[in-house]
Amino acid sequence: MATSSHGAIFHFLFSIFFPSMSETKAKSAPPAERKRKFTTLSGLPLDPLYTKEGLGSGDPETALGYPGEFPYTRGIYPTMYRGRFWTMRQYAGFGTAVESNQRYRYLLGKGQAGLSVAFDLPTQIGLDSDHPLALGEVGKVGVAIDSLEDMETLFDGIPLEKVSTSMTINATAAILLCLYVAVAKKQGANLQKLSGTVQNDVLKEYIARGTYIYPVRPAMRIVTDIFAWCRDHLPRWNTISISGYHIREAGSTAVQEIAFTLADGIAYVQAALDTGLSVDEFAPQLSFFFNAHNDLLEEIAKYRAARRLWAKIMRDRFHAKDRRSLLLRFHAQTAGSSLTAQQPENNIVRVAIQALAAVLGGCQSLHTNSLDEALALPTEDSALIALRTQQIIAHETGVANTIDPVAGSYAIEHLTNEIERGAEEYIAKIDSLGGMLPAIETGFVQGEIQKAAFEFQRAVEKKEQIVVGVNDFIAEQHRQIPTLRIDEEVERSQISRLSALRARRDSARVESALAELQRRAATSQNLLPTILAAVEAYVTIGEISDALRRLFGEYQESVVI
Repeated sequence: MATSSHGAIFHFLFSIFFPSMSETKAKSAPPAERKRKFTTLSGLPLDPLYTKEGLGSGDPETALGYPGEFPYTRGIYPTMYRGRFWTMRQYAGFGTAVESNQRYRYLLGKGQAGLSVAFDLPTQIGLDSDHPLALGEVGKVGVAIDSLEDMETLFDGIPLEKVSTSMTINATAAILLCLYVAVAKKQGANLQKLSGTVQNDVLKEYIARGTYIYPVRPAMRIVTDIFAWCRDHLPRWNTISISGYHIREAGSTAVQEIAFTLADGIAYVQAALDTGLSVDEFAPQLSFFFNAHNDLLEEIAKYRAARRLWAKIMRDRFHAKDRRSLLLRFHAQTAGSSLTAQQPENNIVRVAIQALAAVLGGCQSLHTNSLDEALALPTEDSALIALRTQQIIAHETGVANTIDPVAGSYAIEHLTNEIERGAEEYIAKIDSLGGMLPAIETGFVQGEIQKAAFEFQRAVEKKEQIVVGVNDFIAEQHRQIPTLRIDEEVERSQISRLSALRARRDSARVESALAELQRRAATSQNLLPTILAAVEAYVTIGEISDALRRLFGEYQESVVI
């Protein structure tokens, strides 16, 4: 018994310290994973681990380059944020020009570096505040601007020569730009020093957003008129912000966001070339606008892929020679569609992560959404928290102290390659359809986005994609937070001011300006000089838009099934 007992103990101890090969194999097998399949938020498959070998046989230094050098994967400037931080903009505008002016002064006083103007829906689609279709919308999603009088009030006490202003406006972009220039002239500003951006990306309106006015081709004519006029009069102004933001908000994937945005960019460049401009005359003033969504690694990779692909497009397709023509300079805004009305304080965390992705991805300017934007326009307090989020990232996290903080991440480089490859495939498909205009007119692009949006929503409903506070981790009680509400008096007072303006302005000058605008619109002459003359005569946005509607017609959306 003793011998047998000692032998059993010996074998037991031996099995612990010297397990058999089969036992070793069994114990080293990976444990069960919490998901059958791992993907990015956009559905790109993710491997358990990435290594250098997984990046392929190409030279990584050639694919990446150095910051400030082709193909600009790692950033468009050699020092990035060690030279200067990104521009911190807070998108703001609501109610009347007086109220919005107060918000701008408040944010500038809290350390904001540039202005970003939100316009109400009537302003966006070329309707004056007293138009029947504007009823109930005046001042609701942005500031109401009808005339030069409103624009003068909006920027009262703000020296336009010293601030950078971004205006999120598309179908009426030429009018708002002329209003801005008219105010700057009244201030005595040197137009050569004015800096800022007008979004002016009408193609994405047909794709994703819907605030279009005219058919696609006359709308493109206005876009290229802005390119040509700014080349001569506003050399520091970004003439367009080619926007993937709204494409992503409509439900696209990260790959689609990049592909369709750059395809829009290709269409704008070609349209400008077709008018007789040379690529290096206008391309340095092109800029981009991207979404900053929740998937940290995918978003960083998305920006890297976009920079690299655009540099190749400009060099190889359009033969740009000026280095500045190759640079994808972009503004980012955190993802409004990711914000939840449930447990709205969670949105502070979402926005911080999204903003971090934009910074790690090398944005040139950034807007951070406020925690209450799933419920209403932001309050002053929530807007300040959003601004402070950027300032904390800039000054406390350390990520701005080295030029490319994600350098060497095999996972990010793999995703960069995958996003670039997917975007190239989409662009090739769009080319085969005849370009972006036919792809929009036939509904191809809209259909692809709709399919992606449906797949994501289905994943949420099946709980394959968790949205905290919405389909899991749900709170028992709904919390009320302060929200900003626009008083109905705003609309009445705006209409009253507009009526008073019409009564006292020079009617003969107004009629003359509108007649000249229609005459010029019937030719191939640039529209900007006549639009500027019209706004300086206090012709309203709606009156200018109506004059062009009579000549160009209105766009009728194609049905996508």
